[in-house]
Amino acid sequence: MPKFSYVSINQKGEPVNGIIEQPDRNSVIQELARQGLRPVSIKESKKISFGIQMDNLFSVGKVKSDHLTMFTRQLSAMVGAGVPLLRALTALSDHITESPNLKKIIKNIITDIEAGATLGDAMGKYPNVFNDIYVNMVRAGEAAGIMEEILKRLALQQEKSMAIKKKIKSAMIYPMVLLSITVLAFFGLMIFIVPQLGTVMTDLGGPDAKLPEITIFMLETSKFIINYWYFVIIGLAALIYGIMVYSKTAFGRHQLHYIILKTPILKVIVIKVITARFARTFSALIEAGVAVLEALAVTSRAVGNVIYEDALMKAEEEVKNGKSLSSIIEANPIFPPIVSQMLSVGEETGQTDKILVKVAEFYEEEVDTAIQGLSSIIEPIMIVIMGGMVGLIAASVMLPIAGLAQSVK
Repeated sequence: MPKFSYVSINQKGEPVNGIIEQPDRNSVIQELARQGLRPVSIKESKKISFGIQMDNLFSVGKVKSDHLTMFTRQLSAMVGAGVPLLRALTALSDHITESPNLKKIIKNIITDIEAGATLGDAMGKYPNVFNDIYVNMVRAGEAAGIMEEILKRLALQQEKSMAIKKKIKSAMIYPMVLLSITVLAFFGLMIFIVPQLGTVMTDLGGPDAKLPEITIFMLETSKFIINYWYFVIIGLAALIYGIMVYSKTAFGRHQLHYIILKTPILKVIVIKVITARFARTFSALIEAGVAVLEALAVTSRAVGNVIYEDALMKAEEEVKNGKSLSSIIEANPIFPPIVSQMLSVGEETGQTDKILVKVAEFYEEEVDTAIQGLSSIIEPIMIVIMGGMVGLIAASVMLPIAGLAQSVK
C-alpha cells in the first residue's frame, strides 16, 4: 500500500505533519477529515531513483517556478488558518523534498525572522528566487495585515505567468524542429549530393565545360564546407556566442528588443504578452497597497522588454509631476489604446486594480489565440525556405545539363 506524507492543520489551528498508508489520495483526505485535520499538502512518498538524482544534479542552485507556486499556495493556506508564520514556514520546510535549494532558503528565512527580520526583508536576500514583485507584495501584505490574500494573489500571478511561458515554449518547438531539419538538409546536400553532381557534370561536359554562375557558386560553396569544415564550425560557434554576449550588453539588449518589436508576426505576440504582464503585475501591486510610483518601478523591471521598461520609468517621472497614468500611457504608441482607456475608467471609478485585471485576462486570452496561430503561420514559411534551398540546388544542376543537351543538338 502506498505511503503519503502530509501537512495539515488541526482544529486548534496548529500544523500537523505525518506519513499515512492509504490506497489513494482521496482515502488520505477522508482519513485526515475523520481525525479532524484539514489537509494543506498531500504527496505520495516515492523511492529515490536515478532520474530524480539526475534532476537534482541539473537543478542545484535553482528553484522551479511550480515549486515556488506550490510553496506560496501552501503558506497562504496555513497563514489563513491562523498558524503563526514561523510555525507555518517550519512545517513547510520539513515537508519539501522536490527542491533542496528551496528547502535550504526557507530554513535561512526562518533563521532571519527569528533574528528579528520581516518576511519580506528575509525573502529579499534571494532575488533569484523571490523577485521584486514577490518581495514588494509580501512587504505590503505584512504592513496591511493581509498576508493570506497577498500570497493567494502571488500564487495566481505565478500560475498565469507560467502558463504563458509554457504555451510560448510549446509553440516554438515545432518551428525549431523545422529549422534544425532545414540546416541539416543544407549541410547534407552540400557535403554529400552537390560534390557527386559536380563530378557527373564534369564527366558529361569535360573539364573545360562552361557552367552557369549559380552552379559554380554551389560547387565552390560545397568545396569550402568540405575542405574547411572546422572554420565553418568555429565561425558558427563564434557568431552564436557573439550574439549572446552582445544581447547581454545594455545597447545590444535595447537593439534586440527593438528589432523584436518591429518583426512582423512576432511583434503582435510579444506586445500582447508584455501588455498582459504589465496589467496583471501593476494591478496586483496596487491591490496589495503598494504606492503607484513604487508599483511602476517594480512593474517596469518585470515586463521583460527594455523599450517598455524605459517607457514605464519615464511614466513614473511624469506621474511625480502630477500627470495621470492613463494620459501618459495614451501618449505612448507602444501601448495598445485599450490600456489607456481602461486605466482612465479605473482612475475615475477608483478601481484601477480591478479594471487592469480585466485587461490582463483579455490579453492572456489574446496570447492563447495568437500562439495557436503561430505554428500555422511559421510552417508554410519554413516549407518555402526549404523548397527554395532545394530549388536552388536543383537549378544549379539542371541549367548545365540543359546547356549540354542544347550543345549536343
